[in-house]
Amino acid sequence: MLKKYPILKWTLLVLTSLIIVLFLFGWWFMSLIPPADKEVTASQVSDIPYLSEAIQPIRGKILAVVTSVDEMGASGKSTGYELTELARAYYVFQANGFEVDIASPMGGKPPVIIDDEDMGVYDFAFLNDTIAQYKTGHTIPIEKVIPADYQAVFFAGGKGAMFDFPENKHIQSIVQTLYETNKVIGAVCHGPAALVNVKLDNGHSLLENRMVSGFTNEEELLLIPDAKSIFPFLLQDELIAQGGRFEKGTMYLEQISHDKNLVTGQNPWSTWKLAETMVKQMGYTPKYREITAEENAVQVLKTYELYGSQKAKKLIDEMYNTKNKPVERLLIAKHSVIAAMKGELGRFFALVALTSHAKKQATE
Repeated sequence: MLKKYPILKWTLLVLTSLIIVLFLFGWWFMSLIPPADKEVTASQVSDIPYLSEAIQPIRGKILAVVTSVDEMGASGKSTGYELTELARAYYVFQANGFEVDIASPMGGKPPVIIDDEDMGVYDFAFLNDTIAQYKTGHTIPIEKVIPADYQAVFFAGGKGAMFDFPENKHIQSIVQTLYETNKVIGAVCHGPAALVNVKLDNGHSLLENRMVSGFTNEEELLLIPDAKSIFPFLLQDELIAQGGRFEKGTMYLEQISHDKNLVTGQNPWSTWKLAETMVKQMGYTPKYREITAEENAVQVLKTYELYGSQKAKKLIDEMYNTKNKPVERLLIAKHSVIAAMKGELGRFFALVALTSHAKKQATE
């Protein structure tokens, strides 16, 4: 039959070859990603010098607020607060001398989102921290919070925040009270949804003419194309509608806005810098913290965005060869997948090449 239909023969050969090539490329691509480190999952606070050494004196209390919502509207999609955003901010505050209380609109044990690919030493330590887990299992109902007890409030992200933060009168009151007494307001990713309906004593929106960051429309719609029909609003749009001067960074990379006592961040990768900026705004020099491999990968990706592949490769070389800084190549690989999702093939192959380069440096 194939002799009678040469076109069919060549089509089958091409398709078979393409399947083989794609299989081999996929196998090679997966080989660039390091295997999960089982020791990391057993991390304890006592294993992390940043948390267990040079303990700071108590300087006050910070309130962390998480969502109580477990479903995105009527979509059937599960949600909750993002563990990495809470855990990293929690430990920055704690390491810098602040006790952290955790509250939620409903109180009790709120739903949590744990993305295994994003979990690091601090995140697993948080899961293994009996005090932190007691606090997350017994969050304070937001209506029982006494604002005067706190030096700052931090709103963690998680898509559930889009549903129970904006209209909550207790959240609005806490934010207004702290803001107008020059205390610090922090929010990351979807956390800034807590700010969109806050009015000051003068009747103006808290966000009016303030620099602000939050999860962008581009980030939202890439992963949830029907987000406009699921959420009550897109966060970027609403922050702008309330008068905010929205500062947009590169998709899924660190970006914060610092406007006096208001500190906001675009996404989970902004949490470290946001929390440490809050500490600075409270008048303290943040305690030294060894930068994580994920943060190093963010710097590599930012360098690629600004200066291209060669500069990014040079930075990877410097990190491994002169500064002994590991790079989380999984994050670079994930950004290559994002490029493929957006149809940016040139960018996809460039980021795959960066991932490969990082693996080479790590294994030499």
